[in-house]
Amino acid sequence: MRARAAYIYIRGEFFNEAVILDEAIHEAYQKGFLGKNACGSGYDFDVYLHRGAGAYICGEETALIESLEGKQGKPRLKPPFPANTGLYGCPTTVTNVETVAVSPTILRRGASWFNGFGMPNNAGTKLFCISGHVNNPCTVEEEMSITLRELIEKHCGGVRGGWENLQACIPGGSSVPIMDEATCQDVMMDFDDLKNAGSGLGTAAVTIFDKSFDVVAGIRRLAHFYRHESCGQCTPCREGTGWLEQILERMEVGEASKEEIPMLEEISRQIEGHTICALGDAAAWPVQGLIRRFKHELEDRIENGANPEKYHQPAWPGAKFENADWVKKHADA
Repeated sequence: MRARAAYIYIRGEFFNEAVILDEAIHEAYQKGFLGKNACGSGYDFDVYLHRGAGAYICGEETALIESLEGKQGKPRLKPPFPANTGLYGCPTTVTNVETVAVSPTILRRGASWFNGFGMPNNAGTKLFCISGHVNNPCTVEEEMSITLRELIEKHCGGVRGGWENLQACIPGGSSVPIMDEATCQDVMMDFDDLKNAGSGLGTAAVTIFDKSFDVVAGIRRLAHFYRHESCGQCTPCREGTGWLEQILERMEVGEASKEEIPMLEEISRQIEGHTICALGDAAAWPVQGLIRRFKHELEDRIENGANPEKYHQPAWPGAKFENADWVKKHADA
């Protein structure tokens, strides 16, 4: 690429990780791997570590560049694209560290080795960050196209209470549509199969939910997150994310009407595809997934009202609910 400098942008909350990474960069300079005549190649190359201020929006490449330049982390209009005019006006490639990290191994072992993992058009390995109601939350590098069930049972010790206790899964970070139990049974963790299942691989941050989880409350919480993290540049996102949260707040407690379910869908469609960056889409898709997969839950709330005790029972027979006293105290609220 003939680049002379690389910037590693790390989220500000990751303090310990930033300290460790900074020390690793320092060691690389001491060994001569970086800096003047890096690795004895005759080429000068510097690496800088930059800690962000904790804004989710700075995951968008142009917002990240703005933040690096000391400005507010708000996405730029494109074109020009970063490849033409990026950091400090220079041509810039913005890529995930995961991509950079796997590149040397591909160069060492060859493309055919990497393509040997996964299905056609979905080749290679992926870092799966698995959390939620599993026995052993973890981050693993696994081959693409592994089934969700095998991924969870092989690396996480299964869903707590057993696979039959699975209620839902968000397979690719909070921005992708949620999947119900039936969809999770045979789905493969790759781009094509998850797209066909009505969701997406996204960042491969897999979140598992058992039957003790309140799906409506969970999606409402995500709507609050995206409202909070919107940079406010685009009217559909700035205003629409607030409307999504307000309607879901009422739906969560059973105070909405059935006519508001299609209204909620329409608001999400008005946000999706009408913003500078993809945060608007990210806010809309969880809501669309809720309506697609759990519309019956919304209708049940509207008809029969919310039942706070339903989601505050032990997760499976014989399990103890750790926060029973807290729930009893806050059930009315």
